[in-house]
Amino acid sequence: MLAVWAIVGLVVGWLANPLSDRWGSPPVVTWTPAVSLAVVAAVVGGAAWATWRAVQVRRERLEPHRALNRLVLARACAYVGSIVAGGYAGYALSWLGSSAELADHRAWRSGGAAAASVVLVAAALVLERACRVREDDARG
Repeated sequence: MLAVWAIVGLVVGWLANPLSDRWGSPPVVTWTPAVSLAVVAAVVGGAAWATWRAVQVRRERLEPHRALNRLVLARACAYVGSIVAGGYAGYALSWLGSSAELADHRAWRSGGAAAASVVLVAAALVLERACRVREDDARG
């Protein structure tokens, strides 16, 4: 499902350039989205690390509502990260080979945001995996 959302984002991001050019000026991408996505990925990665250490290493039991909250956070970040990664990647690809004035800036910055989104998806998948109960704990 994540791949489907990434493809949807890729198509929408690719179409953003010609459609916005038709209706005015294409948006300029700053480094702010890439940095913001990287910070969110770091927070989710930190939660994944803490959850994994608690459940797998220290063998602590998470309270059900805390485990559910972390699982919902992981799923939401994975889905949003995949569609955002596709969108920024499509927008970056649409500028490759263009002779427009800011084409290189738009391509590099969009590519950076896409890369940060991929890191967010990876961190979210690690958090989701960290919420799994150990085999010996599941047997009771």
